[in-house]
Amino acid sequence: MATEFIPFSRRGNSNWRLINPPNTATTMPPVIIFNPFILLSLFLLISSTVATTISAPDYNNTYCPGNTTFAHNSSYQTNLNSVLTSLSSNSTTQSGFYNTSAGDGGASTVYGIFLCRGDVKEEVCADCVAMAMNDVLVKCPNRKQAVIWYDECMIRYSNASFLGELDSDYVFFVWNLHNITNNVTGFTTVLSDTMNKIAATAAKGQPGKKFATAEANFNSSLTLYTLAQCTPDLSSIDCSTCLKDCTDRLPQCCNGRQGGRVVYPSCNIRYEITRFYNIENAAPPPPAPVTQPVAAPPPPAIAKKIAISAPIVVALVLLIIVGICLLNRKGKKTKLDTIEDTENDSEDFISVESLQYDLSILQVATNNFSDDNKIGEGGFGAVYKGMLSNGQEIAVKRLRKSSAQGVDEFKNEVVLLVKLQHRNLVRLLGFCLTGDEKLLVYEFVPNKSLDYFLFDSEKQRLIDWPQRYKIIQGIARGMLYLHEDSRLKIIHRDLKASNVLLDNFMNPKISDFGMARIFGVDQSQANTKRIVGTCGYMSPEYVMHGLFSVKSDVYSFGILVLEIICGKRISDFYQSNVENLVDHAWMQWRNEAPLEFMDPTLRNSYSSDEVIRCIQIGLLCVQNDVNERPNMASIVLLLNSYSTPISRPQQPFFFPPSKIITSLMSNQSTSKSMPSSINEVSITETEPR
Repeated sequence: MATEFIPFSRRGNSNWRLINPPNTATTMPPVIIFNPFILLSLFLLISSTVATTISAPDYNNTYCPGNTTFAHNSSYQTNLNSVLTSLSSNSTTQSGFYNTSAGDGGASTVYGIFLCRGDVKEEVCADCVAMAMNDVLVKCPNRKQAVIWYDECMIRYSNASFLGELDSDYVFFVWNLHNITNNVTGFTTVLSDTMNKIAATAAKGQPGKKFATAEANFNSSLTLYTLAQCTPDLSSIDCSTCLKDCTDRLPQCCNGRQGGRVVYPSCNIRYEITRFYNIENAAPPPPAPVTQPVAAPPPPAIAKKIAISAPIVVALVLLIIVGICLLNRKGKKTKLDTIEDTENDSEDFISVESLQYDLSILQVATNNFSDDNKIGEGGFGAVYKGMLSNGQEIAVKRLRKSSAQGVDEFKNEVVLLVKLQHRNLVRLLGFCLTGDEKLLVYEFVPNKSLDYFLFDSEKQRLIDWPQRYKIIQGIARGMLYLHEDSRLKIIHRDLKASNVLLDNFMNPKISDFGMARIFGVDQSQANTKRIVGTCGYMSPEYVMHGLFSVKSDVYSFGILVLEIICGKRISDFYQSNVENLVDHAWMQWRNEAPLEFMDPTLRNSYSSDEVIRCIQIGLLCVQNDVNERPNMASIVLLLNSYSTPISRPQQPFFFPPSKIITSLMSNQSTSKSMPSSINEVSITETEPR
């Protein structure tokens, strides 16, 4: 992830930046001519200039990702000009947001949006978009992708569709040069609480907007003003995720500061101790008053009858409404086919029927599950690529028939897993349940799995160190969501390179999460009679004693990080009796030569600080003592903040696969004489899917 830090000094409500002064040297004093016409002209010119300067948008930053450029007078440039013109001509829309595209869907197609701050007036939005349209071409010359930010608006365009996609590949910070002088801890607490509240408000959104502001009194002399905004095309869940990332990053830039901002392409937050937004426009507009025609007063006799009957009618209407509400509430409680999302009021119900696919449709989509459509084989079943009649690509996992779930339990688990949405998780779309067939339907992720690139001598050159570091960060964020931030506490149990898929932009997406729930393994127990996992990735306490926790996943994550750094599969070391992946990493670390552990293909792209830090994190994750391993929240923090201290790892003990199999076989043979403690073993190999 690219990151930029931009300090600013705030005085009153204006940003003050140092502008290079003009050359004031002169050889002779100026001649002053007192001509009334000239003075009037100068006054009008100065007034116009001042007005223009005051209303000019306040530039913040530009991001020009990638190195792809377009040629002068090319079809891409024509489409880009069309997109920018369309954005500018639609910049007075009341929602302050507009998206458009130009092209036939091919390589020269351009997609663009603008987003204005939710409190600015339409004319301010229009001025900002017009300036951004010109500036972005100067600051990102001939680039096929660009984002430009001002205080009042942002413009973004790309050669790939990004509408509805949460983008956190780039972040920049802006902070106030002045510090809070008293009770910094108390101020930080108030700031965090307020930001969390307005993030929830913004995620729910007003019609056409995902924007919110709030004030909080810190003490009698200091008021905190906050703002949060997402692009309205994001789902409520993605908006919440994005704003949470922003809030979590505030300590990285702005701890103890009087103001600060965290800005992603998809969302941003800001706080100050002076009001920086238009409070009248920040609030949602009040409903328009309903004008009723003025009627003549009724005669006294009629008025008396109305006065008597009106309360009776009102009471009857209220009784009817209450009765209907009670019936609806009872019906909702007893209806089995829907599950309420109690954590997010913006998500009402997901119907089981809406998630269910007909078997015939999936058979047609996958060419009757032909081997030509088979794209993977995992411990829980084979995966097939398919295409629906509307052109949507899907991945269908055909579950093995060892699932112990009943029909209702299976459906309920699928509904819960569908609600788990994060940019670093493969999205579950639905299911099919027909006879013995149990199928899960996922979004199709085009760039195969991480092991396809990582362990191939030619393809591994395609993922340099910045790309690998981004993948490590993305996996960590996805696992943190599963462990702490999701509606369910999900322990993956089989995190490995083949279960990390890569999208069009090589962003990692974790797959096969929740499989333990689908197969009826209780996630609430601290131990299990069924071992599910892959040799080498399973933690010692899980293999030996069936004990699992989130720290079991942390162990697997550590193994995966070490694989990503060295570019070798853990099974590549199995043939050696002297050394394995973990011991090899520890030996280089102990000898103070950690960079010798690195994949040689990274020599021209690596950051030594990042590589060493990742090796250290990997070794911390594979420590034998469960309590010494960091949790995923700490890992995400360590990956994103170089100022956060990191402890030194203890020498780990690697559990060789031969001993794993021996231990499992021993457990199985023991279980024959002890039926009450039967161990069900499901072990997958480390070869690619």
